[in-house]
Amino acid sequence: MKLIIQIPCYNEEETLEIALNDLPKKIAGIDEIEYLIINDGSKDNTVEVAQKWGIHHVVSFKRNKGLAKGFMAGLDACLRQGADIIVNTDADNQYCGADIEKLVRPIIEGKTDIVIGERPIADTEHFSPLKKKLQKLGSWVVRKASKSDIPDAPSGFRAYSRDAAMQMNVANEYTYTLETIVQAGRNKIAMESVPVRTNPELRESRLFSSMFGYIKKSVLTILRAFMMYKPLRFFTLLGGIFFVVGLIIGGRFLIFFLNGTGRGHIQSLILASTMLMIGFQTVIVGLQADLISANRKLLEDVQYRVRKMDYEQENKK
Repeated sequence: MKLIIQIPCYNEEETLEIALNDLPKKIAGIDEIEYLIINDGSKDNTVEVAQKWGIHHVVSFKRNKGLAKGFMAGLDACLRQGADIIVNTDADNQYCGADIEKLVRPIIEGKTDIVIGERPIADTEHFSPLKKKLQKLGSWVVRKASKSDIPDAPSGFRAYSRDAAMQMNVANEYTYTLETIVQAGRNKIAMESVPVRTNPELRESRLFSSMFGYIKKSVLTILRAFMMYKPLRFFTLLGGIFFVVGLIIGGRFLIFFLNGTGRGHIQSLILASTMLMIGFQTVIVGLQADLISANRKLLEDVQYRVRKMDYEQENKK
């Protein structure tokens, strides 16, 4: 069984070697361990540091494309190199490398296909109280959207079986962490979480420039993923809100009308009609989106089969 550990990198020359030195060299049940970096348009000596250390594979972008694009490019490269299990970790040595054994163990034993490391967020000193609460709230929202029980959704420390990796698709350009959980949950891919340790902070996070930006991008990512995989439910709930508001306003007008004072409340009738029409049209949009979602599922199945044949052919060479 072959494990490839991938590390997305963007100007990581100062911390990359520390992270690489922390990675395991042997794991029981794993025959071969290789290491891969995704050079996301780095302007420093990241690649040179990795090559000097002895990294096996390098995927390079000419310009910075973001964490999500890098993650997917890494998965593709790992699969083409014959990986049976793929682990994703960070170049800033945020996660304890020895805990990779915890991540891959359930996959080795055939219990699951995706394992996500649960960080001790409450005990992480460099996380502010606000960030801790937001991480907890975000994970709760993702659990509801994905119908999963993953306690630490933003964690980038995770392992994928070969089969699960071939089913992954990331549409947003911000991050893969939230969307892939929603996708896996909705597609009923076996997924679980294990507690992992973290190391002291070596540098500040580059994923977001402000807390507001982090909240906005995270909310949009979750909503987009939920709309893609459960569009009818999303638009029905949204349309239902407009419909109920329209009924309330219409009921109010009806009361005035029956009391003989409806002439002065014609604007309420117009507003009620508008709300009811918006609600109805939103539900229609939901039905159309549901058909598109069903088509997306068929395309994902086709893509999975094509990927499987492509990677199997690649590994026979």
